[in-house]
Amino acid sequence: MNCLKKFALSAVSVALIAGFSVAAQAKEWRGWNIHVAGYPNTIAMDKFAELLAEKSGGEMTLKMYHAGTLGSQPDAIEQVRIGGLEIANFNMGPIGPIVPEANVVSLPFIFKDTDHMWRVLDGPAGEMMAAGLEKKGLVPLAWYDAGARSFYNSKKPITEPADVEGMKIRVMNNDLYSGMIKALGGNPSPMAFAEVYQSLKTGVVDGAENNYPSYESTGHYEVAPYYSNSQHLIIPEIVTMNVDVWKSLTPDQQKIVKEAAEESAVLQRQLWKEREKASKEKVMAGGATINEIPDKSAFQAAMKPVYDKYLADNPTLVPLVELIQQTD
Repeated sequence: MNCLKKFALSAVSVALIAGFSVAAQAKEWRGWNIHVAGYPNTIAMDKFAELLAEKSGGEMTLKMYHAGTLGSQPDAIEQVRIGGLEIANFNMGPIGPIVPEANVVSLPFIFKDTDHMWRVLDGPAGEMMAAGLEKKGLVPLAWYDAGARSFYNSKKPITEPADVEGMKIRVMNNDLYSGMIKALGGNPSPMAFAEVYQSLKTGVVDGAENNYPSYESTGHYEVAPYYSNSQHLIIPEIVTMNVDVWKSLTPDQQKIVKEAAEESAVLQRQLWKEREKASKEKVMAGGATINEIPDKSAFQAAMKPVYDKYLADNPTLVPLVELIQQTD
């Protein structure tokens, strides 16, 4: 009887230990996203979380926090790098000052168009950027579309570089963007995205630059009704993971995470196309004036000092810039 009791207790203990082991192995992560409800990225990141749980049988789960509720983008980037957050969707702009290889996407007019950007990211240049990101604690899981960024302001249409002269333009916190505005004769004003609407409304800044969905979803078109289609920056967004968390996963788990992220990117890109069209129609109906800039050569020529300084400061990145420019 004593032997039977001991055996039963031993079996229970083994079962409990196994149960605790499974529970300990379950991975529950927190995810950051700056975008609001209904935005393509927000929908796609929720889909990523859904796919992750589904594909892993609940072994890996992700709780998403949207609209920057866990802090500003620069703060969140640092949190993912140090492991305070596990996963996030970032714009590549604010990552640039931390990751030199990633900063090349912030060079004005570096991409011919969006299709050219995807070809670059899917090729050797994209692999070089991914290696640079990983060295700084960020593992790229998938690329999201963020369209092309253009200028908008409360004063007048912009058709040539001279139109920017003297204007106070909000930019993301990146020296390349500040350099771009200075090269056009404007005054760059780096500030948090959440502060832009009030700054435009009160005249703290005259304008900003962004894509149609952001211009529309934030209501910026209400206080800065002149949108000039310069398309000076075509910057992707990235779904990224803390490098130590990534390395703690088994190869099968890494495959699941990557697949879920890439499937969410397919959804995001489709939603982006639809949202971009709808946002353009909405701001026009709301009174925004949109003007095309058929010949951007004067703007491109004005960027020479920006490129010269960047390459002088980062001579090791000359091959990467040339590789991007030479990609068909």
